[in-house]
Amino acid sequence: MSPTQTSAPASPANQLSTHGLDLRYGDKVVVGGLDMTLPGGAVTAIVGPNACGKSTLLRGLTRLLAPAGGSVALDGADIHRMSARALARRMGLLPQQPVTPEAITVEALVRLGRYPHQTFLSPWSKADQAAVDEALERTGTTELRERSVDRLSGGQRQRAWIALALAQDTELLLLDEPTTFLDLRHQLDVLDLVADLHTEADRTVVMVLHDLGQAARYADHLVVLKDGQLAAAGAPADVLDAELVKDVFDVNCRVIPDPETGTPLVVPKGRTARRTSDDPAVPA
Repeated sequence: MSPTQTSAPASPANQLSTHGLDLRYGDKVVVGGLDMTLPGGAVTAIVGPNACGKSTLLRGLTRLLAPAGGSVALDGADIHRMSARALARRMGLLPQQPVTPEAITVEALVRLGRYPHQTFLSPWSKADQAAVDEALERTGTTELRERSVDRLSGGQRQRAWIALALAQDTELLLLDEPTTFLDLRHQLDVLDLVADLHTEADRTVVMVLHDLGQAARYADHLVVLKDGQLAAAGAPADVLDAELVKDVFDVNCRVIPDPETGTPLVVPKGRTARRTSDDPAVPA
């Protein structure tokens, strides 16, 4: 969904859900007993304060982290009962700060996205090359195809990784903080690209974001986490209010309509107002 469009009805296909999901690192519970459903055919943004379990949840949704309890289902099927190749044909992932093979070119990186479609009896085909060419074109990286990825700018590198996920040709795309380390212009470029990829192919998108305003602009559905628990879920206009922001982020604010899109916009109160709200010793 682009920032100026209304939400389309979600498709029942490509629906991720969790049931009593527990995710741990050693003895530390990061996500506990999580029950939620992410609508298919929609853009979902996972938001919450630092260390609340956002990236851990995305790892659990993509089988990079095995659950200590509970399950993750894709259209009702437990993802841990699917083969790695079958899952990779359904789900593409852009991890946070992905490790790039040394000296690999943009095109060689994007070609890796075709791995799930390769078999011993089915070598590289015209269809594979066409998928790579289309992914490069859609992400504006065609002219960079011979460049080494490690010589790209942050925005270019992010687009190259999105091209890899696009070449994978999945209907479900998950991105972990795709705007990290990018300036505002390149953040918006990446989010506009993701919105276009969703709109043009009815692709289901799940992404972790930090900026609440951007999450409200680009997402049809918000998942708000606090301390590894589901604090709220639903359409941004239904979920994002001053009470929620105070409870989850411990920030006093006003939530007003974005003057450009009408979506919720969080406006934190000034430092004096924050002190007044937090310290009863300071007169109002």
